[in-house]
Amino acid sequence: MSHSSSSAEAVPGRAVPKTPTLTGELLAEFAGTAILILFGVGVVAQVVAGQNGGDDSIHWAWGLGVTFGVYVAGRTSGAHLNPAVTIALAAFQGFSWKKVLPYSVAQFLGAFVAALVVRWVYAGPIDALDPGHTYDSQGIFSTLPGANVTVGGAFLDQVVGTAILVFLIFAVTQVKATPPGANLAPFIIGLIVVGIGFAWGSNAGYAINPARDFGPRLASFVTGYSTAMREPGGAFYFWVPIVAPVIGGLIGGGLYKVLVERHLPDEAAPEPEGRTHIDD
Repeated sequence: MSHSSSSAEAVPGRAVPKTPTLTGELLAEFAGTAILILFGVGVVAQVVAGQNGGDDSIHWAWGLGVTFGVYVAGRTSGAHLNPAVTIALAAFQGFSWKKVLPYSVAQFLGAFVAALVVRWVYAGPIDALDPGHTYDSQGIFSTLPGANVTVGGAFLDQVVGTAILVFLIFAVTQVKATPPGANLAPFIIGLIVVGIGFAWGSNAGYAINPARDFGPRLASFVTGYSTAMREPGGAFYFWVPIVAPVIGGLIGGGLYKVLVERHLPDEAAPEPEGRTHIDD
């Protein structure tokens, strides 16, 4: 060992920078996704079973759940909270493919456990509303096609909704673009989800997240909802909010790469005249 290295090691008070372990990242994804579901599925249970509130409260609570979940996990794992986002980040933003499956599993588990908590807390109102655990209350936990919407139409809806989500997440979080300052990115991402809910919520319930849908769907299935994996017409439906968001996320991420990212100026480049100035 050289003298210089031993001297460096002996310097008092020199701290080794702490970086997250994979276990820490997965726990953060679990916790952040659980927070998302506690607010999102919780508000739907309150509206449907508790008969308190309406569509607006559902949209806002889902958005707030995303915001709080991102604040919880962001510093440790990046707060994907969504396998479709994780896959898009791996495809277009350099996220490690080796972490895609572990992240996705942690997200599903967080959603599953949080949905079980909601199912437990709201058991009384749910049983009073729908003692047979039918489609009348299944929508508390997972999404279904809306009125006059086919399975194919719901699939398309989820592709488009998730493409919008990922496109805007990339726009908000890229340093070279115009990211929000003062640690406001989680709040803006929450607003994106609120906006998608208001604009794209009726056709298929805007799952836009495989973990958000399948975790609670599985939780409902193991707690008495025998038809949880199907839509009211009898067809298997559980796969739609899994596959369609992944496709939509890849489309949204690809479009952002082609339409925006490749044309962004360097951070040090002067801003041309005639542009709307956005403060740092």
